[in-house]
Formats: sequence, structure tokens, C-alpha cells
Amino acid sequence: MNIKNAQKEVDIWIKEHGVRYFNELTNMAQLTEEVGEVARIIARRYGEQSEKESDKDKDLGEELADVMFVVLCLANQTGIDLQTSFDKKMEKKTKRDHDRHHNNEKLK
Repeated sequence: MNIKNAQKEVDIWIKEHGVRYFNELTNMAQLTEEVGEVARIIARRYGEQSEKESDKDKDLGEELADVMFVVLCLANQTGIDLQTSFDKKMEKKTKRDHDRHHNNEKLK
């Protein structure tokens, strides 16, 4: 599935199940909350914090998908074609960063 199709799928879901989009500020707050859940899992599972028993069943993939869902909502409601924006960003990063990362001693 490409990003454009994902945006369409989210839009259809919102219209059929969600009644309407939450406003942009509410979605931004939700995005922050979802990113926090991802951070908690990563900090405890891959970082130095101990993982609480109640967190061991948390699914990192599901939490990342929650982040993606809210990002797609924000793109839809603000009129952003995220596929075009992502493609442009990848092109820019490829041109800008190819040699930079290969020449970074910290990455060797």
C-alpha cells in the first residue's frame, strides 16, 4: 500500500466509523500521546530502563501504526498529499545526505 492509498483508507474509515475528524489541535495532542507510547516501549525494551510487567505485552508495531494513523489524519485534514511530500523528502535526503553519512566516522 502506498501513502496516497493509506490516506484514502483513513479518510473512508473516518467517514464511516469516526463521524468526523477531530480538529487539528486535538489530533496534534493525540499524536504526541501516541509518540509517547512508542517512546515508553523503546526506552524500556531497548534502553536502560527496566520494563514493567504491564508493558511487556505492548505491541511496538501497533503503537507505530497509531502514530501513522494520526499523521495520516493530520495530512488529510490539512490538504497535504503525503505521498508527494514524502517522495520529495526522500529525493532531498538522498542528494543531501548520501556522502555525508558515508563520511561520518561515528557511523563506521
